[in-house]
Amino acid sequence: MLFSTTLIFLFAIVAGFIGSLLGLGGGIIIIPALTLVLGLDIHEAIGASVVSVIATSSGAAMAYVRDKLTNIRIGMFLETATTLGAITGAYIANLISIKALYITFSLLMFYSAGNMLRSREGSADTPVEAHPLAERLKLNGSYFDKRLSQVIEYKVTGIYPGWAIMYSAGILSGLLGIGGGVFKVLGMDMFMKLPMKVSTATSNFMIGVTAAASAGVYFSKGDINPLTAGPVALGVLIGALAGTRIMERLNNKTLRRLFIPILLYVALQMLWKGWWV
Repeated sequence: MLFSTTLIFLFAIVAGFIGSLLGLGGGIIIIPALTLVLGLDIHEAIGASVVSVIATSSGAAMAYVRDKLTNIRIGMFLETATTLGAITGAYIANLISIKALYITFSLLMFYSAGNMLRSREGSADTPVEAHPLAERLKLNGSYFDKRLSQVIEYKVTGIYPGWAIMYSAGILSGLLGIGGGVFKVLGMDMFMKLPMKVSTATSNFMIGVTAAASAGVYFSKGDINPLTAGPVALGVLIGALAGTRIMERLNNKTLRRLFIPILLYVALQMLWKGWWV
């Protein structure tokens, strides 16, 4: 029992570190670790994953909001899309082929990873013209880059494609039970042209809001085991706090290069599920 708890704790530290660094939920590490390595039930693993997302968001958001890396206005604006998408997913769950969805979105992610790899100079770091709606909603912002020791101002474009990606992420979360962190970062980086640091920080804020809303459901169903969720929450929090310190010292290009392998991993995972579902 002690050995299993220690392993859970160590996996959680890694999940929290990667999650806070790249704006992802810890589920992509926690769920495979708990089910494949430790042999836990998938429902218990998903419950622990929800806890890990909340812990990651809590640990990272505290630092990112304080340092003004998180764009709260963008986060709340895009949450409307993910919420509507989740509702849509609930209604159309029986009308769409899950197999086709997995394969379609895995191919989309492969394509996106290829685009990010080709644009190594990072289009999100290039000045863009602000979208009129971004001006109206006051979505443009700035942050102090600790690595460059200067204030970076940025403008927001691609409002409609970005919102559409978030809507799709919500549908996927509702239909497939996956976290939307990858899609949130992808939408903000590729379509809205936010600096990668702002994308990951804002994604951390958003995934916490989404996970907190669903945590009560998992708890009421008995899927959150305190003996598993406890070390997961503690480990993820420690990892998230470490990840925030590292992230603020990296540049946007490095973060984008670190994100690409994760994107490919999730794409492969979705393709595999689509093939065998």
